[in-house]
Amino acid sequence: MTTGSKILKTTTTQTTQNHIFYHSSDKIMDKFIRNIRAMNKATAHEYHFRLTTFQNFVTNDYKTTLDDLIMKVKQGSEDAYDILSNYVIFLKLTSNISPSTLKARIVTAKNFLEYYDVDINPRKFKLKVKIPKVIRKNKEVLSKEDISEILNACSDIRLKTYVMLLASTGFRAVEALSIRIKDLHLEDRPTKIFVRGEFTKTKSDRHIFLTQEVSTQLKQWLEYKYRGRRVCYKDNQSKKTITEYRTPERNDNDLIFAVYQDREKPVPSMIYYDLARSFGKTLDRMGKGAREDGNERRRQITLHSFRRFVNTTISDLGYSDYSEYFIGHSDSTYWRKKDSVKAELFCKIEPYLTFLNVHQLERQGADIQTKVEELEELNQSLRQRDKVKDDAIAQLSDQLVSLSARLQEIERRQQQI
Repeated sequence: MTTGSKILKTTTTQTTQNHIFYHSSDKIMDKFIRNIRAMNKATAHEYHFRLTTFQNFVTNDYKTTLDDLIMKVKQGSEDAYDILSNYVIFLKLTSNISPSTLKARIVTAKNFLEYYDVDINPRKFKLKVKIPKVIRKNKEVLSKEDISEILNACSDIRLKTYVMLLASTGFRAVEALSIRIKDLHLEDRPTKIFVRGEFTKTKSDRHIFLTQEVSTQLKQWLEYKYRGRRVCYKDNQSKKTITEYRTPERNDNDLIFAVYQDREKPVPSMIYYDLARSFGKTLDRMGKGAREDGNERRRQITLHSFRRFVNTTISDLGYSDYSEYFIGHSDSTYWRKKDSVKAELFCKIEPYLTFLNVHQLERQGADIQTKVEELEELNQSLRQRDKVKDDAIAQLSDQLVSLSARLQEIERRQQQI
């Protein structure tokens, strides 16, 4: 076998307006991908990429197709565990991928074989196929001061609005980009936002409350986005430069962070690459763009870091169940609250998810200071009241001792008489 052979060119992907068709030289791979696509298009795309690598490995090392390889495994001329073990070596020698990515590709190949009735015993798989251990890195949570500094460093109003939305809601990156104008309910109290289930990891619709600060920022961004502007273009006939003032048409189905609107079939994930690149440049400009140790492709601070901040902040306030609901994890079987209760809980945590609204923070601090002073006065009053009670009790105690002594004296005299 030629494990270090050059990987063959991957198969192509055709895209049509309504469907995605995957073409490969193996029919069984196409069938498997179509079955996965019925569940999720994105998963099918990722599985197709992984299995293309597996197909290249089979072609290079076994000089055959996936169809023939599975037939040989079923006949007993090839061993499934040896194939997967050799695939691990192939990936380590031909690609520079992390242990977690390698594990995902091996598991996908294993699931593919099992789908076509190749029996793989979990215990034998663990004993015979050795996969590198996944390294769990300790990732520190951003502080509120860090987020305020990042927001102040954002020179683009669109990026600033996007980062503030992530930092105050804990949205996944693409979840926030999938929000349309009509999904915003900025007139409600408290304000809230609707997230469509087709763009969430759990495939569940949900409403999330917004802080007053991020609501104001969203309004400012939309006003800026749909402002009137001067447009210059060259007329092909007269060869002259024409200047016009235009105002973009506002549509409720527009994605709030999309600059160039594709209203028929918008793709939120395409907006992500632009904003992620701008976010990385902002971190580099601030001196916070350090990379992870051992993984130069990933920064220490990412757009996902704000999600960890929101979860940790709400949990530290004593609302761990609410934090899981708030960031969009699967709902707890036992945590079921009315919307009014959820809104009340959000009002308690809102100050901790506010970063740049100085007036609100000062007012909140003044309110807290006032409450502290009131509590101190109440405490002092209670202490004085307790002191009065103690003095009264001590006086009564002295009177009782005096009366007791007089009674004893009277009883003694009566006995003498």
